[in-house]
Amino acid sequence: MMALRTAATGMAAQQLNVEVISNNIANMNTVGYKKQRAEFSDLLYQDIVRPGSQSSDSGTIVPTGIQIGAGVKAGSVYRIRTQGSPTSTGNSLDIAINGNGFFQVLLPSGETAYTRAGNFSQNAQGQIVTQDGYTIIPQITIPSGATNITISAAGQVQVTQAGATAPTTVGTLTLASFLNEAGLEATGNNLFMETSASGAATVGVPNAAGMGALMQGYTEASNVDSVSEVSALIVAQRAYEMNSKVVTTADQMLSTTSTMKT
Repeated sequence: MMALRTAATGMAAQQLNVEVISNNIANMNTVGYKKQRAEFSDLLYQDIVRPGSQSSDSGTIVPTGIQIGAGVKAGSVYRIRTQGSPTSTGNSLDIAINGNGFFQVLLPSGETAYTRAGNFSQNAQGQIVTQDGYTIIPQITIPSGATNITISAAGQVQVTQAGATAPTTVGTLTLASFLNEAGLEATGNNLFMETSASGAATVGVPNAAGMGALMQGYTEASNVDSVSEVSALIVAQRAYEMNSKVVTTADQMLSTTSTMKT
């Protein structure tokens, strides 16, 4: 009975949907996290009577036909790139991006990764690094004994050293943007990698055309909305239950058929 296989695909699809929603809820407090959504598409159809086929020798056309669907499959899981709310931290090395763009991160392998999580710190050499100790690109070093760090909306990093009255510029942060941000590959630890689907990175100065402005002392909160995620979870649960009901009904019908006597 096709209904068994069809309902099984529906249960598998809703299981994936719940897994995506659960990951969103788990990352509600992850800095810079962008929520995901699962999309589905129907499977191939069995044409018992094709629409538009002839039903007689005189050329009569079938208006609708008979097509039986085979179920559903996962089409894609995409990220919703809406802006997260800025959260004040009071930390001078916390930076939120208000608008488009990613920070660039130098991985130990020499590759460049990209992140929206701007909760930065200093390492033992004074370099600005991520929470995992990876240096940002371009590498900026805060001099020892600096008493004040100022980061402008355009990415200019200035420090005031002991005994000095005027600030000193130690570097300028840059951002990277992509034509298709949805094509970036998530690798965990708030990092993304460039792919052929995302296109090559375009690097520019913050607060310029096409790039967001920097906000010092803030981090970008996750854009996950708890109410909508719980609602989506309930809908997915109900859909899973209905598909399981189809499996039960189809099994009962098969049992009835198998017990029939001639």
